Amino acid sequence: MLEVGTKAPDFTLQNQEGKEVSLSDFKGKKVILYFYPKDLTSGCTKQACGFAERYPLITEKGAIVLGISKDSVKKHEEFVSTYALPFTLLSDPDHKVQELYDVWKEKSLYGRKYMGTERSTYLIDEEGTIVKALQKVQPAKNPEQMVKALL
Repeated sequence: MLEVGTKAPDFTLQNQEGKEVSLSDFKGKKVILYFYPKDLTSGCTKQACGFAERYPLITEKGAIVLGISKDSVKKHEEFVSTYALPFTLLSDPDHKVQELYDVWKEKSLYGRKYMGTERSTYLIDEEGTIVKALQKVQPAKNPEQMVKALL
């Protein structure tokens, strides 16, 4: 994980509409930046819907949400429309941003090792500094954790 108190690395990725979005576009706002493994899976859907439910409160606190996975723009578009997600999903197919944020990790499933996204969330302040960093988050609890961090 990147350290609390460090500058969040800037990046540019395509959103669910194929438009380029940079972290620096949100300077002056708090950003909940969350990394998740895969669109339209149970844990990732639970986490995304949790952020969607709390989005009015999040924006009221001057923050926005950005979700990043290695899924394609098209898959993100499907995820957003299926669950009416009110925030931006960014496509990182070559996992460069995930590596930059130290969330691309070796994982193990049934004894088989592979590389994948470690579910992690950062809270970035208005100046672009990381003020909270959580790794191996629980999908159902993470949205509420981040809302509390905004208070």
